[in-house]
Amino acid sequence: MSIRTAVASSPRGSVRGTFTIPAVAYDGSAAGLSADGRTLVLIQPRASFPRAQTPLMVVDAQRLRTLEIVRLHGDFSFDAISPRGSLVYLIEYISPTDPTRYRVRAYDLAANRLLAQPVVDPREPGEKMGGSPLTRATSPNGRWAYTLYDRAGKTPFVHALDTSTRSARCIDLDALTGTNRSRMRLHVDAAAHTLTVNSGRRPLVVIDTHSFRTSSPSEPAAFRWKPVAGASAAALAAVTALFLLLVRRRRQQPALAQ
Repeated sequence: MSIRTAVASSPRGSVRGTFTIPAVAYDGSAAGLSADGRTLVLIQPRASFPRAQTPLMVVDAQRLRTLEIVRLHGDFSFDAISPRGSLVYLIEYISPTDPTRYRVRAYDLAANRLLAQPVVDPREPGEKMGGSPLTRATSPNGRWAYTLYDRAGKTPFVHALDTSTRSARCIDLDALTGTNRSRMRLHVDAAAHTLTVNSGRRPLVVIDTHSFRTSSPSEPAAFRWKPVAGASAAALAAVTALFLLLVRRRRQQPALAQ
């Protein structure tokens, strides 16, 4: 879904172009709305790789008003947002030829600046990030963003990003090495404190979201697969529909409402 604007304006400037709800994984997983429902971040789609500048649009999701346009120097994609919308997490591409080489950065919306230190796993601060995002799941409170990454034949891993504390854990999934990962999805069970990697409806690996230890499902038949999206995904869809309706009503106007 994209929102086309002739000129998108904010107190900090304007930019021409199209902005879209960010996709954060190859399965079409979307993100951008804070868990409190107040802040929505849109991104301008890339025309080529790499790009010299990455514009973001920050929207008041309750009033459907553009708050500001953020222009990042360099090539970035959106990754996640903290529960109250104060921090935006971005994937910064560090190779002009290889999009699987990147680092995770945090942008402070209140201070209007990109924080200098990349977000890393404190156990492996020197570990280089790399891989392709296959699918995403988010904890119900919006704090944790879990992404399953493929590493082209190497050990896949889950990147567990704590959006409240600017920290992360990388969880290697040795049991999935050499398997077909095209149908894999993630399921969060907040009550059981687990994150499950599924292939269709079949659980493959269970991750304890407190200890980050992995295990094999002990009782696959008892696994309760829930096809209904979580609350944050439903809220994102609702805000998207409202935003589209607003844009359609004002499509004859040259700019978004301020």
